[in-house]
Amino acid sequence: MKTNQYPRSRLALAAALLAAASAHAQTFSSADRNGKLLLTGGVTSIDGAAGGGLTPWAVIGSYATSGEIAATAFITRAKTQDYGLTTFGAAVGINDRVEVSLARQEFNASVVVPDTTLKLDIVGLKFKLAGDAVLEADTWMPQVAAGVEFKRVNPGAAVGGVLDSVSARRDGVDFYISATKLFLAQGILVNGTLRATKANQNGLLGFGSSDNNRYGFEPEVSVAYLLRKNLAVGAEYRAKPDNLGFAGAAFKEQAWKDLFIAWAPTKNVSLTAAYVDLGNIVGHERQTGAYLSIQLAY
Repeated sequence: MKTNQYPRSRLALAAALLAAASAHAQTFSSADRNGKLLLTGGVTSIDGAAGGGLTPWAVIGSYATSGEIAATAFITRAKTQDYGLTTFGAAVGINDRVEVSLARQEFNASVVVPDTTLKLDIVGLKFKLAGDAVLEADTWMPQVAAGVEFKRVNPGAAVGGVLDSVSARRDGVDFYISATKLFLAQGILVNGTLRATKANQNGLLGFGSSDNNRYGFEPEVSVAYLLRKNLAVGAEYRAKPDNLGFAGAAFKEQAWKDLFIAWAPTKNVSLTAAYVDLGNIVGHERQTGAYLSIQLAY
């Protein structure tokens, strides 16, 4: 069955939401029209879902509460010794129950194939199932959410030929469930996510292979500590499948890790900086570097 390609209009919508969020941004205090606290909606992950930089959390993005609809938009840049990744997109939070997100990743692979940029489009849906990370912070019940991410990569002709040689598909779907617990008195947030995926390097190198076309279940963990109400530090770990390792050591895949600091000067703006370790990427070992992201919320 042929998979529908994501139209460019969806990316245009993400850009429009980014412009709208910027144009309408205004400063709120933490006792504003809604009850969410600074940073408790997370920042935006590289896949477009609210959470940490590398992994989604159970929180619904934006500061919308029950009966409200709000939007966020973001742009992220990550740079390692040999590669660069730019991600941008937008999300809408509805009634603090549903999140719809769009994102595009553009990965500069010129170090492997000259003048080559891999483009990955992602449409995400997240549904809150139970709990409330803020309102139930004095109980042991975490907030729980389930999500799905529809992904399609445009690898270009040269890289596309490599993907065809190992039977990696151009499109795939990730499923995940996340549990987020905020210990408000201690200023600690803990998140655990279990992802079912076939993605190679998050989908930038396609999905599955002739050696393994089954879903793998991969854990993702985040821990954050609130230094003050608008400043947090933390760490993340995201395990990934190794579907292409049979093709040689150059394709062996490793977990992603980061150490981050997130600052929200207002409810409308948050900045995240991180040290990232992305492991082996297509024969270039121990890819480490910096990550910077800005999120606008309205």
